[in-house]
Amino acid sequence: MKKYSTKDFDRDFPNDDACLDWLFQKRYPNGVMCEKCGKVTKHYRIKGQPCYSCEFCGNHIHPMAGTIFEDTKFDHLRLWFKALSYMAVTRCGVSSRQLSRDLGVTVKTGYRMWKQIRSVLADGNTIKFVGKVEIDETYVGGKKQGKRGRGSENKTVVMGIVERKGRARAIVVPDVKAKTLLPHIEANVIKDATVYTDDLPSYNNLDRMGFEHKVVTHSQKIYVTAGDIHTNSVEGFWSQLKRSIDGTYHHVTPKHLQEYADEYSFRYNHIKDEKPMFISMMEQVIRYASEKALVK
Repeated sequence: MKKYSTKDFDRDFPNDDACLDWLFQKRYPNGVMCEKCGKVTKHYRIKGQPCYSCEFCGNHIHPMAGTIFEDTKFDHLRLWFKALSYMAVTRCGVSSRQLSRDLGVTVKTGYRMWKQIRSVLADGNTIKFVGKVEIDETYVGGKKQGKRGRGSENKTVVMGIVERKGRARAIVVPDVKAKTLLPHIEANVIKDATVYTDDLPSYNNLDRMGFEHKVVTHSQKIYVTAGDIHTNSVEGFWSQLKRSIDGTYHHVTPKHLQEYADEYSFRYNHIKDEKPMFISMMEQVIRYASEKALVK
């Protein structure tokens, strides 16, 4: 992944106009279909306004519409871009209070921007997993002392699905019962995939559901069997998720845990992109707006 410094940001986005032009080009890479003219036409920027006008009929296009920037003032657009760059610069993320300090805004404003950005990072949750897929669950939060793992008090369960050398998805679930976990597996993994799990009894019916199911017996302290039967990939994902939460946020409530899980799934999924993480996040903002428009 290419690095993206503050010098790069200042070069690419020196002002709000440059940010709006970037949004316009990314949202309409093949030109704008004018609703009034019924064809693709050239659109020209209207000076001093966050919109572009059709060269024939004057119909306006607003690139910020439908995005997380929609309700902000135009002269704050670059501030939003800068917030995204700050959130992308570290693998562990940044807290809302730290973001507020870096941007020089109030805690309330920083929290709103931070929350809006993270709301669009649910990356491709409709895409099913294929190939060799590892599944596991972990426990986040709760008391720092006392029993660890399954059966621990006041902790929230997170189910992880990871393709080997591929994508990851984390789903907050109420428990580890079969009736809870199996529907998520069926919804997120294609039947041709090979599923690797530990020996939690909740996974016992995966074979009957049509999956090729391979088990590593963690209960007997066995962590690799027959060369490739393991859950090391998803365990590595858990390690990064927990280090990030402990080091950056310290405490996460169950109510907001899914948002954190989505953010770190996104980071995991795009860590090998050739483009900088900042650009991947910006393109996700555009993708989210386009998907929302299609639903409407």
